[in-house]
Amino acid sequence: MSYDESDARDEKNQEHPIPAQGIGCFKERLKTAMAAHSLRGFSKMCGLSEATLRSYLSGATYPTLDRLMQIAEASQVDPQWLAFGVIQDEKAPAPGMEDYAFVPLYDAQCSAGPGAWNENCRVLTHICFTRYSLRKQGLTPEHLSAVRNDGDSMYPDISNGDTVLIDHTRTTIEGEGIYIIRLEDHLYAKRLQRNLDGVSVISTNKEYREVVVPRDRLHELEIIGRAVWSAGWL
Repeated sequence: MSYDESDARDEKNQEHPIPAQGIGCFKERLKTAMAAHSLRGFSKMCGLSEATLRSYLSGATYPTLDRLMQIAEASQVDPQWLAFGVIQDEKAPAPGMEDYAFVPLYDAQCSAGPGAWNENCRVLTHICFTRYSLRKQGLTPEHLSAVRNDGDSMYPDISNGDTVLIDHTRTTIEGEGIYIIRLEDHLYAKRLQRNLDGVSVISTNKEYREVVVPRDRLHELEIIGRAVWSAGWL
């Protein structure tokens, strides 16, 4: 079915699955779900035309159930959150959702400062993964969370605004990999490498210099977890 045919079908169907109390903020939730992508890129990912997405973003129209699922699957967010603004209790999954796990996406900008890394952070949404895909990578949903990357120091591995999935069971340096660290009360996504002087904190983007945390200051370097996914498994 072409975009034009699909859009024409949507125009004929005036009914939508979002109840009146959830309509007002749908466009805001859609903006959050699409935040890591351009309009054109997300259009290709979800199979809906740019015109259709613009209409949803403006609040002029609302998606049908099948369209809602296309958007949720492409953005990997909870379809119930996207539609209604609520998260289904993980312990009592909605019918048909038993094979999915929902990982919290935190507002990383709130993560600076002392205390627990996610203390006072706001959960923006939940990212949807199949339980099978997590098991295949040796991951458990209870030990995962996600943040958005700020800056281009890890480009092209991780771009500005990309969502990064963190495995909190891996808090020691184990070979090559990207870690989420807290240093001087700020969160960073960096490669770590042990050496005789301490630990090297390395950016993929060569415009940024390597930083060495000396041995006598390693207590200031906190490894939050290992980055395991960012638009693909790392």
